[in-house]
Order: sequence, then structure tokens, then C-alpha cells
Amino acid sequence: MSLLTLKALGGGYSEVDIIHGIDLDVRAGEIVTIAGTNGAGKSTLVKALLGLLPRVHGDVILDGQSITALQAEDRFYAGLAYVPQVANVFQSLTVRENLLVVRGVKNITSRIDEVLQAFPALIEKLSQRAGNLSGGERQQLAFARALMPAPRLMILDEPTAALAPALVEKVFSLVADLPARGVAVLMVEQRARQALEISQRGYILDQGRCVLSGEASALLSDSRMTQLYLGTH
Repeated sequence: MSLLTLKALGGGYSEVDIIHGIDLDVRAGEIVTIAGTNGAGKSTLVKALLGLLPRVHGDVILDGQSITALQAEDRFYAGLAYVPQVANVFQSLTVRENLLVVRGVKNITSRIDEVLQAFPALIEKLSQRAGNLSGGERQQLAFARALMPAPRLMILDEPTAALAPALVEKVFSLVADLPARGVAVLMVEQRARQALEISQRGYILDQGRCVLSGEASALLSDSRMTQLYLGTH
């Protein structure tokens, strides 16, 4: 049984749809990548499933229950976590304060200690303002914040965007470790090849429609697909 299922999901910001009839599923323990060229509708799809798109049709099902009628905040309480591409930490707050302000966490002090085991570099930075962290450290903090409520599915929007090349591998390593912590991943990523290499399956969007889907290894070995949507090596 799928953890997340999208059925004929479509919608946009006005009367014109940006995404069209997308079917997608994520199973427990999986990493699934959404790839495609700029303007393909990847981030719009993420907003639609999170309840952040003004006009949506279709169905979003989490763990067998439709959450289509839920507001965005209630979807997060249902077990979704979201790490946006930008503005994913409170830069004026310290690392500890960023974790303390997450709502709905029981035994929050012990939960902080538990989450930080996955991000030991942050332990020495707990009293430092998030705005003074390096790009890689800020992304670790964003992941740590998202993990605080113990979600079942983490949705990542361009997690390696604007990072120095040396940090990209570190972020992909953090993503690859999430299923072992009981968190499935749905990831939008421009570095599609690297994302698919740590994924079980992938979906390729073009002009708001899913044009290809399948096992990540099969997508990577499809020469026509790689030329059209992933670029050359």
C-alpha cells in the first residue's frame, strides 16, 4: 500500500491549469524524485499536494485517507513535512530556538536531542543564530526542523539549490539516510541524475504533465529520456 497517492491532481493559480491530471505514489521507505526542465510544474505540484495552491482538483491520499479537504497546517499534522527551497529556517533565531518553535511536538527537549543525533555538526552550534550558519549547516537545520514532529513523509523542494558543489554530496547523503529513520522522501531536484541515483523511483514532468515514470535505474538508462530531460553528463 502506498504511503502517498496523488490521483489526477491538477490546478493552478488562475483559471488556467499549470499541472494536469498527475498520478503519483510514494511507498513507505522510498525516495522518489520529481524531475523535469525549468517551468515543468514541479514546484507547483508540490504546492498542490501540500494544500498551498489556490485552485486544485483531484485527490491527495495519505496512508489510505484522503487529505484533499484539509488545510495545509492540518496536512502537516497528518504526517507530512516540507523543506522549501528558500526561507527554510528562521535566521534571526538560534539553532535551538529554531527547533523549539516547532509546534505539536511532545517532550520537545528530548526530541531535540534525538533529532540532533542525525546532525552532530549542529550540536556545537545550538546557541548560534541560524543566519550565521554556512549553507550546508542551514540545510541540516532545515532537515532537523522538519523531522521534529516525526513525519512519515518529507517533501523536499530543490534541497541542493544554491549550495556549493562540495556541499551537494553531503545533502544527498542526508536525504539518502532518511528512510532508515522511518521517513519516506518525495524530492523535487534540478540535479536529477544525482537525485535519481539515490532514489527508488522517479517521475518526469513536462509542461505540467507526467511524461515518464518508473524505476530510477530504468529512467537513468533511457538515453532518449536523459537527453531530453536530464541533459548530458
